[in-house]
Amino acid sequence: MPSSPSLYDSSSRSSLVSALRAAGCVFAEDEAELILATARTPQEAAAMADRRVAGLPLELVLGWAEFAGLRITVEPGVFVPRRRTEFLVRQALAEVPDARVVVDLCCGSGALGAALAAALGPVELHAADIDPAAVACARTNTAAAGGRVHEGDLFEALPAQLRGRIDILAANVPYVPTGEVGLLPAEAREHEPLVALDGGADGLDVLRRVATEAPQWLAPGGRLLVETSEHQAPAAIEAFTAAGLTTRLAVDEDLYARVVIGTRTG
Repeated sequence: MPSSPSLYDSSSRSSLVSALRAAGCVFAEDEAELILATARTPQEAAAMADRRVAGLPLELVLGWAEFAGLRITVEPGVFVPRRRTEFLVRQALAEVPDARVVVDLCCGSGALGAALAAALGPVELHAADIDPAAVACARTNTAAAGGRVHEGDLFEALPAQLRGRIDILAANVPYVPTGEVGLLPAEAREHEPLVALDGGADGLDVLRRVATEAPQWLAPGGRLLVETSEHQAPAAIEAFTAAGLTTRLAVDEDLYARVVIGTRTG
């Protein structure tokens, strides 16, 4: 049977919207459209709806998330890219529009690396994560760009020949304070790996590690970009400055996004 959403009659569509709304889905109409457009049969649509109503994140129900104009494959147990993180991508492209070596650290699904490579054209793309499930997912999402994905703890995962050559180092590090992880929405708390969320006592443990080592890996003029929260931004800036990076904070209030940008000037 063809997969066109037109196969679904209005009563089926209405029932799906009603079921999603009753389950607490705020954007029930939009989610219904995505499910119907993704499903290949009415039976598959019904099964997807059941999983969504049971509390599975929409992106895992669909098997993909939209990010920076791309359809990013997402798998169970892998961090789902957030739309606000598109701001980090835009900042990186504005800062280094001619970048040729790009690294996506703490890559999760590899969404950042895939988006940067899609915008920049041919680049040497690397991504790394400590989680094997994330590494496997990132390999799928960066394959079209020829990305090389490495498993390991931060910079330990990267090939030594990248030292001093990275133009864009995008690191979407975990930055939720340990004591606040339990306050996250259930979709994140129950379906995403703790290692991708928990940033330590003040949420900045991993950020500080990345900032400290980044200057050894950045090319002259290379940028490190890390997302953080409003109340963490001053301490994050301090960490970047202490590492010897020329630092500024970029803010998008509409997306509630803050990105700390550090430049290697020496």
